[in-house]
Amino acid sequence: MITATALTKNYGTKRAVDGISFTVQPGKVTGFLGPNGAGKSTTMRMIVGLDRPTFGSVSVNGRRYAEHHAPLREVGALLEAKSVHRSRSARTHLRALAATHSIPNTRVDEVIELTGLGSVATKKVGGFSLGMGQRLGIAVALLGDPQTLILDEPVNGLDPEGVLWVRNLARHQAAQGKTVFISSHLMSEMALTADHLIVIGRGRILADAPIEQIIDGANVPTCKVKTDSAEDLMNALAAQDVHLTRVDAQTIQVVGLDGRAIATRAMELQILLHELTPIQQSLEAAYMALTQDEVEYHSHLGNELAAATTGKQDQP
Repeated sequence: MITATALTKNYGTKRAVDGISFTVQPGKVTGFLGPNGAGKSTTMRMIVGLDRPTFGSVSVNGRRYAEHHAPLREVGALLEAKSVHRSRSARTHLRALAATHSIPNTRVDEVIELTGLGSVATKKVGGFSLGMGQRLGIAVALLGDPQTLILDEPVNGLDPEGVLWVRNLARHQAAQGKTVFISSHLMSEMALTADHLIVIGRGRILADAPIEQIIDGANVPTCKVKTDSAEDLMNALAAQDVHLTRVDAQTIQVVGLDGRAIATRAMELQILLHELTPIQQSLEAAYMALTQDEVEYHSHLGNELAAATTGKQDQP
């Protein structure tokens, strides 16, 4: 279990983490999401003692990270996968770490096979690809068979097979009753992996809830409508809480009205609809809604393209 209480970190006059409190429970995969600069990496670094909190506290299994006598047996962390001596082989690196924690070499061999490093275990780390570096970082995290796993962007640089492997690994570890805390920018992957989400923006907690609750909580009715009278229908549906996007000559995306309300209004005006399709809310859409005011840079073009893409997602 990871417990943060009023956790705060200042860098000079900049507050990177602003008094956040949360608990990461064992037995589930907890995703940690937020825009660039939100404070995710700083928070993870404070958990494993790489940064000291300015105020507040954070503990792992009831103790600060520094108080664990054999931290690799308690906490496995992937924060900087490339922080390895480049002239060492993967096996030599893992054996050196194992020796400092009285971990047998048989366990080194186990994690090498588990992470798919068998064919490159004797090669120098300096020649590793980004994906192989990630696998070695995960091997280090697993080395002590810890009760808590903290993985910062673990699928970065991995191919589709590797991404699936990380997903299955995380869920398997959680199923064994371990605490699994993962950050990622891949919303589609997080939707398939996480049971619970903590969303952070500008150093503050924006959401801390089961993934289904976060998606449902941001669920605004959205529909794709096709008609030969698109302009007339848009005029008829226009209202303060309704957002209308013209996708093409016949297609409209309607946010804020459900299909029944759209069909009723169209029938009143005798507007023929060729298609009326509800669009299921996604984790990506819920995340964007939560963090829209917390990002450092905004792109109007990006927002327009996202709306158009959402409106076209059911087209062949």
